[in-house]
Amino acid sequence: MIQTEPTIDNGPQPELSDSYDVILLGAGPAGAASAAIVAEAGYSTLLLERQAIPRFHVGESLIPETYWSLKRLGLIDRLKDSAFPKKYSVQFVNETGKESAPFYFDTYKDCESSVTWQVERGQFDKMLVDNAREKGTTVRTDAHVMDVLWDGERAAGVKVRLGHGDDRVVREIESKVIMDATGQSAFIANRLGLRDPDPKLKKGTIWTYWKDAKRDPGERDEGCTLIIAGADKKTWFWFIPLSDGITSVGCTGDMAHMFGKHRTSPEATYMEEVEKSPGIMRRLEGATRVKEFFTTKDFSYYSSRGSGEGWVSVGDAYGFIDPVYSSGVFLALKSGEYGADAVVRALEANDLSAEKLGGWQHCYKEGVQNFRRLVYAFYSDDFSIGGFLKKHPEFKDGIVDILIGDVFKPGLDDMFRCMSEDVPELRELVDTPAAATS
Repeated sequence: MIQTEPTIDNGPQPELSDSYDVILLGAGPAGAASAAIVAEAGYSTLLLERQAIPRFHVGESLIPETYWSLKRLGLIDRLKDSAFPKKYSVQFVNETGKESAPFYFDTYKDCESSVTWQVERGQFDKMLVDNAREKGTTVRTDAHVMDVLWDGERAAGVKVRLGHGDDRVVREIESKVIMDATGQSAFIANRLGLRDPDPKLKKGTIWTYWKDAKRDPGERDEGCTLIIAGADKKTWFWFIPLSDGITSVGCTGDMAHMFGKHRTSPEATYMEEVEKSPGIMRRLEGATRVKEFFTTKDFSYYSSRGSGEGWVSVGDAYGFIDPVYSSGVFLALKSGEYGADAVVRALEANDLSAEKLGGWQHCYKEGVQNFRRLVYAFYSDDFSIGGFLKKHPEFKDGIVDILIGDVFKPGLDDMFRCMSEDVPELRELVDTPAAATS
């Protein structure tokens, strides 16, 4: 039986004031993390979300550096007590089905952050929202933000429709700062024409969920994330073990390949790609699909500007990079941290300029650039991580740094410069400032 997501009603909603210090748009990881930090600093904080929580979302695999953001938010003990499978490693499988040795994170960095989790995003996001509420955030999960209110070029509040059906009302609520955490909707960036697609990452994904897909035995291996190449490297699959024997399995490839005129349906495309990939076929033998198929198209992009007077974008609202290295939740939480800290400093200084609110974004772009460089290499026909490390073992630490998310430190340029000798697509990014491409 194919399951669909249940309808969830969050019940009575709190009354709202006419103004707040900070209004956050979107209750995903970036918005909830930002809200918790700003509210804990003592500022009145309103978090607006259109959908009831928990709600379905893809992006279940947490890379190790996510741990530190979660620790700051005070959520580690809750995660340890959860039923989420522990994640010790990532493993790569080539187009013939040959599997690499797992990259065990604790063999590289033996510390508490080397074990993370494979999370069910509905419950994980609810954990983050509950935490923000506990720290003083007012949360509405029946809020459709219609527009940003502007005072000249300064963001001054929002126009929002609250409630459902005949009980809907439209309110205008003032704020000193708006934080856009609306994910791939990128509310402010879209309205201001700031969103640009990545010209080399025009990809699309089809994904679903399976019961009893084959996992490797043992505590350290059963929660491993697998990245499995499809036929002729035209596609790749993620294989992410979740709780209750459910596994998230997605297929990503070029838009034309995944959704071209020769394709009849997402289901047919997905199953055709599965049948051509021995690596994923072996894992799905005897498994049962338990949810419908979902699609995402052309999802890699960045904003040419991420802040303005009275507003700042965080998480996917600022930019999104291809999901191959499971960087999404990590970057959402990290940018939420950076953005919230900047907002607190700006409110303390009574300086709500674009520079004050978005001053963190240049360094953040440098880290995203490191992910983007390895993503470009991944999609090259002339590159494999195993082959590169066999030729250049001196760069193993650099590769693992990116796989765990330690991308905000210097010292990776030499590795990418060497990698670009075999990856023409990478050359323009090697010496290009991140500000010009992110």
